[in-house]
Amino acid sequence: MRIGESSWVWQRYGVSIDGTRYAHGVTVHGESSVTIDLNRECSAYRALVGADDMNLMLGKFYFSVYADGVRLWRSGMIKGGDPAVPVQVDLTGRRTVRLVVEPHSHFDKLLLADWAESKFSCR
Repeated sequence: MRIGESSWVWQRYGVSIDGTRYAHGVTVHGESSVTIDLNRECSAYRALVGADDMNLMLGKFYFSVYADGVRLWRSGMIKGGDPAVPVQVDLTGRRTVRLVVEPHSHFDKLLLADWAESKFSCR
């Protein structure tokens, strides 16, 4: 992860989205960008995204996955209390990944968004 170019990140166990607990995940603020340099050949990225339950059903976000500067996936609006949305993108031949969360409003910037069960498939 590019520390200097990335937003605040909280790697944690027991991430919870819409009452469902996941073993692990990454929690970020409602406006965030996290860049990861792939240090080997990777074929895919998978996660379950949503508003963290600590927000008490608040928050509206859009999640995106970029690779080498190209957006490969974007969610619709995800609200607090919505079930987690699965993400799966092909990373064949890619060198960098950027995970982005955009807030729906200024208030949403302060809330927490999750990339639960976040996994790269690499050799």
